[in-house]
Amino acid sequence: MSTLKTKNKYKIAVIPGDGIGKEVMEATISVLDALDINFDYNYALAGDECYEEKGTPLPQETIDIIRESDACLFGAAGESAADVIVKLRQELKMYANLRPIKAYPSTNSLFDNIDFMIVRENTEGLYIAGEEKETDDGAIARRIITREAEERIINYAFKYAKNNNKHKVTAVHKANVLKKSDGLFKKIFYEVGENYPDIEKEDFYVDATAMYLITQPQNFEVIVTTNLFGDILSDEGAGLVGGLGLIPSANIGENGALFEPVHGSAPDIAGQGKANPIAMMLSAIMMLRHLGENAAADKFDAAILKVLNQGNVLTEDLGGSSSTMEITLEIKKNL
Repeated sequence: MSTLKTKNKYKIAVIPGDGIGKEVMEATISVLDALDINFDYNYALAGDECYEEKGTPLPQETIDIIRESDACLFGAAGESAADVIVKLRQELKMYANLRPIKAYPSTNSLFDNIDFMIVRENTEGLYIAGEEKETDDGAIARRIITREAEERIINYAFKYAKNNNKHKVTAVHKANVLKKSDGLFKKIFYEVGENYPDIEKEDFYVDATAMYLITQPQNFEVIVTTNLFGDILSDEGAGLVGGLGLIPSANIGENGALFEPVHGSAPDIAGQGKANPIAMMLSAIMMLRHLGENAAADKFDAAILKVLNQGNVLTEDLGGSSSTMEITLEIKKNL
């Protein structure tokens, strides 16, 4: 393999985090290092172990490292995940969460031809810190929907569709009940959609969408929705294609871009070499595309696809008996 590197050099913040996050990150970095790209890694702390060591799950130093980087790779956080990821999204204004749902071979995917993207608004809705409080009778959570944030995420979804040869964008909401907030979301969707006449537009209620994902997932290309609905539908999508071990994600915003697998820290298998690193690797491929390194991304993606097609070296969750590093070495061999 050539040792020549491209002239571009990227500063990458690396946060292994907790549990299997460290293992899948090590595996992914080893494959990235086999590509013809210069990466300057800056490791940082976040998560449960960081809390035990520093007294906070997300030190300011880590936020600063991400701000100064071209992108961030994040492994996994344990119980402190919400305190880490949600805060990072807000601090760095990473307003778009991307969850590709794609069927791969040698998996438990319900269908072979699933390939769509969920574009989820990341900064408002029910997930805003401080907008939930206890009352004498129970508790109240306030749901925030603003024109600025929804125009931004809907525009992002249409631009993604246009740039990735997708022909349809589906808005998901509950405007029949949430007439003011989701009514506004639906109204903005069709307003923004007028700027994209070549892209088909449709909208569904979130409960109907949950059913359609099971019965006709092939009909979706790009789904755009609000924070909570996107969170739930993303995990349903993971179930369609064999589980969380194959689902990457990206958080894109004004002041940073963070890429992470959807799975958690999996403390029950941490340190045993059983973790499937492919979701982390697919997240790194999303990072490569964000950086404009599409040839390297294609090369990495093809190597993963070849290993899955062969089906000889698979981790336990995919029905095999190979370790994290065994499947990693097989992927590197097929670059």
